[in-house]
Amino acid sequence: MTEYQNNKHRPAETLRDGNIKATIWRNFGEKGAYYRTQFSRSYKDLNGNYHETSTFNGADILKIGRLAERAYDIEQKLRQQDREAQKEQQS
Repeated sequence: MTEYQNNKHRPAETLRDGNIKATIWRNFGEKGAYYRTQFSRSYKDLNGNYHETSTFNGADILKIGRLAERAYDIEQKLRQQDREAQKEQQS
């Protein structure tokens, strides 16, 4: 089983700041791996059930900005690791 198949439904990385989450997903295309980051906010409804949404209030925006910077750095690191792994496979 390939690494992709093993991690098919698992994020490459998840970052949190309170109820705000940045999920980094590794995808594969013709040119190899690429990354996408999804932001979400968790909340509890009146019945006590947890949900996630992609809408945010003003206070959340600062958290998203900080998580976005961290996600960018992590994506860069993951891309570098992918390049190094590809070079090793070619040699």
